[in-house]
Amino acid sequence: MTLDQIVILAIIAVTIVLFIWGPWRHDMVALASLLACVFTGLIEPEAAFSGFGHPAVVTVACVLILSRGLQSTGAMDALAQKVVPRRGGVTLAIASLTALGAGMSGFMNNVGAMALLMPVATDMADRYELPPGKVLMPLSFGTILGGMTTLIGTPPNLIVSGFRANAGAGSYGMFDFTPVGLVVALVGVLFVALIGWRLVPARTQVGANTFETGTYLTEALVGEKSAAIGKSLAELVKMIGDEDAQVIGLVHNNARVSTAMPGLRVRAGDLLVIESEPEALSAVLSSLGLTLAADTEKTDRDKDGKEKSEKDKNGEDKNGKDKNGKDKNGKDKNGKDKNSEDTPGARESSGASAGGTADKPPTPATNDSGAPRELVGPGTVDIPPELGRAEERAKSAAEVGETKRGQERKEAEEKRARDRAEMVLREMVVLPDSYLIGRTAENLRLAGRYEINLLALSRQGRRSVKRLRSTPLTGGDALLMMGTEENLRNFANEQRCVPLAQRDITIPNKEKAYVALIAMALAVAGAAFGLLPAAISFATCVLAYMALKVVPLRHVYESVDGSVIVLLGALIAVAEVMDSSGAADVVAKSMLDNVAQGQPVVALVLILVVTMTLSDFMNNAATAAVMCAIALSAAGQLDVNPDSFLMAVAIGASCAFLTPVGHQNNTLILGPGGFRFGDYWPMGLPMELLVIAVSVPMLLWVWPL
Repeated sequence: MTLDQIVILAIIAVTIVLFIWGPWRHDMVALASLLACVFTGLIEPEAAFSGFGHPAVVTVACVLILSRGLQSTGAMDALAQKVVPRRGGVTLAIASLTALGAGMSGFMNNVGAMALLMPVATDMADRYELPPGKVLMPLSFGTILGGMTTLIGTPPNLIVSGFRANAGAGSYGMFDFTPVGLVVALVGVLFVALIGWRLVPARTQVGANTFETGTYLTEALVGEKSAAIGKSLAELVKMIGDEDAQVIGLVHNNARVSTAMPGLRVRAGDLLVIESEPEALSAVLSSLGLTLAADTEKTDRDKDGKEKSEKDKNGEDKNGKDKNGKDKNGKDKNGKDKNSEDTPGARESSGASAGGTADKPPTPATNDSGAPRELVGPGTVDIPPELGRAEERAKSAAEVGETKRGQERKEAEEKRARDRAEMVLREMVVLPDSYLIGRTAENLRLAGRYEINLLALSRQGRRSVKRLRSTPLTGGDALLMMGTEENLRNFANEQRCVPLAQRDITIPNKEKAYVALIAMALAVAGAAFGLLPAAISFATCVLAYMALKVVPLRHVYESVDGSVIVLLGALIAVAEVMDSSGAADVVAKSMLDNVAQGQPVVALVLILVVTMTLSDFMNNAATAAVMCAIALSAAGQLDVNPDSFLMAVAIGASCAFLTPVGHQNNTLILGPGGFRFGDYWPMGLPMELLVIAVSVPMLLWVWPL
């Protein structure tokens, strides 16, 4: 091997390890890989970011925006209402929901499809009294299967199409993936509905009217009148034992204390870390006289703000002194009158008073025109009538302003009272691309920005040992939030979270829903019939969405997941280096000589299995970018049709069913389903074996070697 081949293979190996190990986000790993190629001279600096202009990257960005339009108009909600049955058996219900998810994923971002249907899935679990995971995992697998049916269904398909174009064979069409992908998806949906959902571990039992995500960690403040004061941790554990809750820690002076010190006494101002079911939380708080830490923090901020406002308004502090240190009676700290200024006139007036007589008779308070006179020392000065009227107008305006401010304060207080009366508890899950990932409740300022509180956090399979407010959030976390419906909805939309409750399925704007569907259909038709390249066709559709205000302009760029764009743009350039340096040929030759023994069918299966295995532990787009170069090289060395090998990469990269980290949708259901890392393989392993068994014959038939 040449030095360049050794270097690029080393970079790829480290990249794969970092993807699997997960210390950095996938976009950071991809960017580091790209820069490593630049610093080692494998990529010229001026060509480093050429991958960001690749048609696959542009198309992915457009599809993300179009998916936002289909979601925001309510078009997909209406479809779900018509397709998912309200009656019938469990098998029919799961089959309908999984098939709907697969169908939607073929034409929109599959994470968006999953987010839309999760509330429907949780409602279905309630109706059939099933653990939520037995509905959520089939839905996740269905949306993954649906992505392989069209060109825009998933990023790996677009990457595969781009590599085919670079090889000189042209891009794939919109429905070139459908013959194989649709058959695999149909077989997969049938397996999920008939057998698969029964293999899903039942982690929680759900009643008919509630949806549970497991136990939560909550921080509660010990107030001055709390029943917990003076009690030991051991005594508190006994006191709330009947409430299906337990005290697992104490925070005193910002230091975490474990329950391993059961004799420690609780004092006012301490924070108790309580683990409980959502239903038991209010009972525990009431019995011990505790206050949620988030509520207390907001109250303190409001109080401080009010005191500051009063001081600014009156120019006085809480001791009744103004900014010059004088009290409200006009005396300074030495008891001296504020009008006793050290001026000649003042001294003269003072002397006259001390003598007991005045040098002049009293002066009238007004002049001949009726304007007020201003006292300056012993004499008077006439104030023009215009100035007097101006002062009266200013005084009147000040009184009106004060009245208006008082009315505004009253209205604000009434609104806060209404909001408190309308407070609700909502559970929501953090999306894999949420802006919350890596942030803590402490630096989010939820109470100040959204007027909501994070009450508790559930991270199934991994118990958090840190304080609730300082625990970094991650994809799949289930959050228990409190606030008004409107504030919680705004928070979920802005921060990319999914409410875990059935929403009213309505169409907010029927006209825009039809416009969104028609524009999307035209874009698909333009790409399918070869009238326009896919990137141009969908970019035109995005422009139509913007012009017709299907997606508000402020939401257009919010819809694009920047981490996905960086990942694709960086790894496309790295994969091209792997091809141009000949490193892909070295890897392909090793696989063919040592495993496939020169047999094309064995090589095809090997490409599929290796791709599928990598995709279970690293990003599917990254897997496709790495494996495409190897697949093309293997096909060239065997002198067979490269399409079958490229399609095997597309299918393998899409089918990540063994772990929660292989696909974003699997991560999304980790918390709500109560799953652990090893809960995916009981249904995922049979699914992957089924995909191999079905796809290989279909590939050989549709894309013969």
